[in-house]
Amino acid sequence: MKNHFFLTLISLFTAVAVSQNTNTSTLQIETIMKGNDFIGHLPSNPEWYDNNNVYFDWNPDNAFSDSLYVYNLKTDKVSKVDFETEYNLPASYAVFNASRTKKVYSKYGDIYITDVKTNSTTRITQTLERESNPHFTLNDTQIAYVKNGNLFTWTLKTGETKQVTNFKKVKAEVKDTEKDAWLKEDQLAMFTVLQERKAKADMRDSLLKRYEVKKPLEIDTKGRAIRNQQMSPDGNYVTYLTVKYAKNKRTIMPHYVTESGYTEDENTRSKVGDEQSVYEMHIYDVKNRKTYPVVLDNLEGLDYIPEYTKDYPNKTYVNENRIEYISNPYWNTTGSKAIINITSNDYKDRWIALLNLDNGTIKNVDHQHDEAWIAGPGIGWFSNLSLGWMPDNENIWFMSEKSGYAHLYTTNVRTLKTKALTSGKFEIYNPKISNDKTRWYFTANKNHPGDRQFYTMPIKGGKHEQLTENVGRNDVVLSPDEKQMAILYSFSNKPTELYVKQNPVYAKGETILKQVTHSTTKTFNTYAWRAPEVITFKADDGAQVHARLYQPKSSVKNNAAVIFVHGAGYLQNAHKWWSSYYREYMFHNLLVDNGYTVLDIDYRASAGYGRDWRTGIYRHMGGKDLSDQVDGAEYLISNLGIDKNKVGIYGGSYGGFITLMGMFNAADTFKAGAAIRSVGDWAAYNHGYTARILNTPVTDSIAYKRSSPIYFADGLKGDLLILHGMIDDNVHFQDMVRLSQRLIELGKENWEMAIYPVERHGFVEPSSWTDEYTRIFKLFQKSLLGIE
Repeated sequence: MKNHFFLTLISLFTAVAVSQNTNTSTLQIETIMKGNDFIGHLPSNPEWYDNNNVYFDWNPDNAFSDSLYVYNLKTDKVSKVDFETEYNLPASYAVFNASRTKKVYSKYGDIYITDVKTNSTTRITQTLERESNPHFTLNDTQIAYVKNGNLFTWTLKTGETKQVTNFKKVKAEVKDTEKDAWLKEDQLAMFTVLQERKAKADMRDSLLKRYEVKKPLEIDTKGRAIRNQQMSPDGNYVTYLTVKYAKNKRTIMPHYVTESGYTEDENTRSKVGDEQSVYEMHIYDVKNRKTYPVVLDNLEGLDYIPEYTKDYPNKTYVNENRIEYISNPYWNTTGSKAIINITSNDYKDRWIALLNLDNGTIKNVDHQHDEAWIAGPGIGWFSNLSLGWMPDNENIWFMSEKSGYAHLYTTNVRTLKTKALTSGKFEIYNPKISNDKTRWYFTANKNHPGDRQFYTMPIKGGKHEQLTENVGRNDVVLSPDEKQMAILYSFSNKPTELYVKQNPVYAKGETILKQVTHSTTKTFNTYAWRAPEVITFKADDGAQVHARLYQPKSSVKNNAAVIFVHGAGYLQNAHKWWSSYYREYMFHNLLVDNGYTVLDIDYRASAGYGRDWRTGIYRHMGGKDLSDQVDGAEYLISNLGIDKNKVGIYGGSYGGFITLMGMFNAADTFKAGAAIRSVGDWAAYNHGYTARILNTPVTDSIAYKRSSPIYFADGLKGDLLILHGMIDDNVHFQDMVRLSQRLIELGKENWEMAIYPVERHGFVEPSSWTDEYTRIFKLFQKSLLGIE
């Protein structure tokens, strides 16, 4: 095995050019790996700033980067937006006053206010300093914002600016020793002139204190960072977080290919299990000039001890402060009530609480607990928080997985009575209350897990009215008056395009879906791209697993199969819209042209299928998520005539991890595997992702040892190809260096590694993509079909 690693690299480089000659498809790897330069640059980020114009990012000319375009509904024309017009557009996110007649936002580090009716904008600040987090206060007569870590207000009527907070790290007072105190007292008793001077100084200090009460109270930060300053709607209180950031050892990542010619180090993330930052919420009573903490001691289940600790009877579990993060207050429209969202640092609890600003106490409103970890659409983790007040100002709305799927709920903050507004074996995404407060708008996969449509329903729940029609994915942005819909739509073999359509809620007759952009290139359109069949197969434990199936014509079928494993774990790819894995999608078409059958599985942990599916990997990654791949292979063998000795597997990131586990722990199923940017040891990955699923290495070592490929490398039988970027700041290259050393020590010879010196986790250079997938294609040709 001496010099095995370097000899492997040399042999791989010489083999790449040869392997492409065995490709019988009209598609070429080098061409499809150009990505959007081959497909066409697709539109994204549609925004309405008025009711007639849809702005969006696009690049139809294949320029260096996307530019801002606008489609005008009246002229039916698309045009590129010039710099001055783009610069003067409002920010996409704005905060409205209670009557929604004005909105305030920050852009380029300055604060602006817009009159909604006249669309006239006033610039409130114009400084080189950064102002942020603007919101209305004092019954909508003032705007509060943050600058240099302090909160300021600007009065709409007079234009007066006032500093409200004064956060400082106060120097600790040095007290006299007993000896020094005696000496000072003796001096004053002895000398009259010192007595007179002290009396004058004390009088001066007393007079100056009268002015101090006219200034903001000096608040001692005690060395902590201040975040999320927000003023209450009545202007009487300021809430803020103090953060004690953890100081953990970070990973040094060297760059070998640099402009300077020297090796340069990058300081990247730490590893799972490190000390976590500490968050505390405080209240500043502006009128009474005092601060006090928000007390969370009465949160339900705060003293919870996780179930997994039963596996460690001789180990004492310690978690002295379970609070992880506390949100800004969410105020009702009258400004009379506020709720906060709180999460635990073991990720197993979420609380929504009513906040009493008078004394910093809270009242439990909703408590969500999961033995595994709290997550789901609108709840957290890969998802923005969906939470707010109902129009009656007495009920809050939120998302919860209490039924097993992410749905909409309301709870009365006084009676604590909870009601489910939606239910069923599907999930709700991005709920929004209409401007007139009479209805909901939301997206849901109600018809099929892989089909997302846009719906409306009455504000108190009821019948769902589907507002979009085409099967696939429909991401809708409503115009300010909600009478028009901008839709990013795609199907599995049709890339995303921008469409517009009248909102059927307001239309007086049939609505017409109009395509605005045509982005795909002539070259891309010459190929008949397949729409993979979305199937289900039965897993060994009885679960129905969804998958995309690509089948070749019988005339070219080679009885070999490739199973693709998507990344992220919590991600969906067996769906009916254009995949974010578009290069892999095109590669699968190339494989099918060459006679392969391809299966792309939404294994256990994938998104779109509810809580039980999401948490199916808790404490054992490489368990059910791997057995789903094995069951998929058995489905292909039993039902589609695939040769059991001709099954390969590949994937990137989490998909690379599963590939490694498949090659090590299901070696009789997979003859060959290509592991891209793979996790080899979960103890080396980041905290926020890994600690949710596996807890921490110190508290739950069992979970890490049964979930990390490096512990199972001895099981390798088939041909393994490892591919990794050397400056991957997500899954560090160190992971695969460690695994390679393990394989060397085990005497394994049937593996190779390709490294990419200038690539991070997501590859950028087309040459790297081409090299990577040429090697993967060659691996399957040689290992599964015997084609050199």
